[in-house]
Amino acid sequence: MSKISKQFLIVTFAIMAICWGTCVICSFNGLSLKQDYYLYLPYMIGGFSPTIASFVVLKKNGQVRTFKEWLNNVFDIKHGIASYLLVVVLSVIYVLPQCIVAGYEKGAPLYAIIVMIPVMLLGGGLEEAGWRYILQPELEKRCPYFVATLIVSVIWWLWHLPLFYISGVGQEGKSYIAFGFGVLGMAFALACVRKCTDSVWLCVLLHCIVNASGGVYEINDSVLGNAVMAGIMIVITLFIVYLNDKKKFFR
Repeated sequence: MSKISKQFLIVTFAIMAICWGTCVICSFNGLSLKQDYYLYLPYMIGGFSPTIASFVVLKKNGQVRTFKEWLNNVFDIKHGIASYLLVVVLSVIYVLPQCIVAGYEKGAPLYAIIVMIPVMLLGGGLEEAGWRYILQPELEKRCPYFVATLIVSVIWWLWHLPLFYISGVGQEGKSYIAFGFGVLGMAFALACVRKCTDSVWLCVLLHCIVNASGGVYEINDSVLGNAVMAGIMIVITLFIVYLNDKKKFFR
């Protein structure tokens, strides 16, 4: 693992441990984000730990000079229609198998996804400024693409663990194993986007769309549903990456 990857993970997990650790301790003592709103401060900072670590580590290593340069690298929105279609297709592949296998409850209207995308920048999307901006490409320098993506998925899964012990958040009471399969499928989707388009922004957008879809399709918590989705996603994204290596459809 490269020096920059190690630094990124140390800063990310240190911030997460302090902030979400505080929330976990408070939860064990009867507090909840549903009533004790001040807990949103450490909760949100913990969620931004990969984002914060990204700027800190890239600045420290001279890979960005200013915050503006870092923002420009993250929000690199100028891409062709094929790249944006890839994001939409992978979003559907993530949601549809889970809906079919696990079942779902209809939530907000479909158009609400568009409205919710900007909100989801604060609800997970900007994590990609760390995981897919730094960790995925750095690991690919030392490991095959498939192995690098598996490693990222495990690290990402472990990073989420404290959320399952914080009262009042979406992960409370859910299956950590089912979530792990969801993370695995999402990791391959995001790695595919990063590999094919070389874009951090499109990874952010995919993450936002998937999170926003949770308000429209309230998918039942299911190990099988997530496992089926992950299997389908891995096969399809590996095929897309293979084709793109030959033809360069997305750049």
